[in-house]
Amino acid sequence: MFSIKRFFILLVAAIAVVSTISAQNRQRSEMSVEESYLQESIEIMIIRETARAHSREQKLIALDYIRDAIDRGNKNDEIRETLEFLSREGRMTQARENGRLVNNYPDVRRQSAKFLGQIGTPEARKNLLEMIQFENEPMVLQEVIKSLGDIGANENNETVNYIAFVMNRFGATNPDNIMAVATIDAFEKIARKNNGLNSPDAVRALVLISEGLYVTPVKERARQLLAELRSYGG
Repeated sequence: MFSIKRFFILLVAAIAVVSTISAQNRQRSEMSVEESYLQESIEIMIIRETARAHSREQKLIALDYIRDAIDRGNKNDEIRETLEFLSREGRMTQARENGRLVNNYPDVRRQSAKFLGQIGTPEARKNLLEMIQFENEPMVLQEVIKSLGDIGANENNETVNYIAFVMNRFGATNPDNIMAVATIDAFEKIARKNNGLNSPDAVRALVLISEGLYVTPVKERARQLLAELRSYGG
């Protein structure tokens, strides 16, 4: 009897110890969640305020912070809103001193377009389409087109028609092989995600590339994609 009683006493003691440890672990887990949330909130605040500094260097630092956040899987809407803010620098948001534009930072807008493509939400796509309407730097537009291709959404042919508009605008006045390749790649990705393209504007842009003032490999890629598009829909 004594040994059984002792056994039950030890068992009760062990259960009490385990319960105490479990409670401590839960408390630590809850604290780690709170700490993680606090850390993320501080990070977002730093990103937001750094992005709104006046200098180009600070904006590029904010973009480095955003890259780190996205690499860790943080693609929340506050990150996207900061990218939207940066994507407007020098175009939709202009700062002037004595009539001179002082915040025209194409590299900031280009990186913003890249990260918006990585976020990939409908809101990010909307931001990219807005950039197309106001942007005039080829290096930025090339990144916008790449990101739209990566996202792949094309409701009512809106995306491909915007891309075709840019391609035709530059193709008529200043043919650019890099932009042509970005356009072909984007159309290809969008077609494969949407079982083809049925946009006359997109097809027309590819035809213009295939016979325009571009290097032979670029023109050949346009022809190959036109042939591929014929295979969709049976």
